[in-house]
Amino acid sequence: APYWTYLLCALGLFIYQSLDAIDGKQARRTNSCSPLGELFDHGCDSLSTVFMAVGASIAVRLGTHPDWLFFCSFIGMFMFYCAHWQTYVSGVLRFGKVDVTEIQLALVMVFVLSTFGGATMWDYTIPILEIKLKIFPVLGVVGGAIFSCSNYFHVILHGGVGKNGSTIAGTSVLSPGLHIGIIIILAIMIYKKSATNVFEKHPCLYTLMFGCVFAKVSQKLVIAHMTKSELYLQDTVFFGPGLLFLDQYFNNFVDEYIVLWIAMVISSFDMMMYFSALCLQISRHLHLNIFKTSYHEAPEQV
Repeated sequence: APYWTYLLCALGLFIYQSLDAIDGKQARRTNSCSPLGELFDHGCDSLSTVFMAVGASIAVRLGTHPDWLFFCSFIGMFMFYCAHWQTYVSGVLRFGKVDVTEIQLALVMVFVLSTFGGATMWDYTIPILEIKLKIFPVLGVVGGAIFSCSNYFHVILHGGVGKNGSTIAGTSVLSPGLHIGIIIILAIMIYKKSATNVFEKHPCLYTLMFGCVFAKVSQKLVIAHMTKSELYLQDTVFFGPGLLFLDQYFNNFVDEYIVLWIAMVISSFDMMMYFSALCLQISRHLHLNIFKTSYHEAPEQV
């Protein structure tokens, strides 16, 4: 990719991170906090997590190592989900010493380095060590994932505030794991069983398709936390990955690339329909105008 694309990614991510850090404080300062604002915040975060993973993987040329590319693309989704999973269990959204802000700033640095050094700099082999430079961002991701997930699961397994250590909805603390587990398992199975190497050939499309599934499931978890309700497993958003799985089961009756595009359309449409319906329901309850403007008839001129 041209160098300026990485520069735009760095600039865009820095602006997004800055605004994301101050919007809550501004809402509290102006007494304009609302459930709708919280949903917008977490909904945007769930989608940005997917795009950040894809962008960073491209910036360090992880496509030459498909397994590492897969890991780095999906571990961000998993950690984001775990952050809200532990919130659903404990009732409090906790931030660690190394959290989303630090990760985003690290990604900004990666984009800046790729801007001035070129993406090919990450293919440089370090003398004596005989390892490529791109291994260091990957090791950073692995270390951050281990550190963050250990904190998340400590809260998940021991921090339940419901009856008998359950979630705030009174359900098992492990129940939200089914949703993210299905996403990860399907993604791994389809990746490894693909006869046409669908992930290696189309990693961005593959990750974005599963990212849409992840974004909707994450938002449902946020809703479950806000309403203290049970998180149900049945969801139409799994239709997209299910099509890919069935296509492989029937020995690629339809070309996997075509099925992947169909799955992408289904998953993204399902996600957008859910997000828009959710916003409209809350806005009607709060008597807010959203996706429309109010009409005021002008007074007659005498």
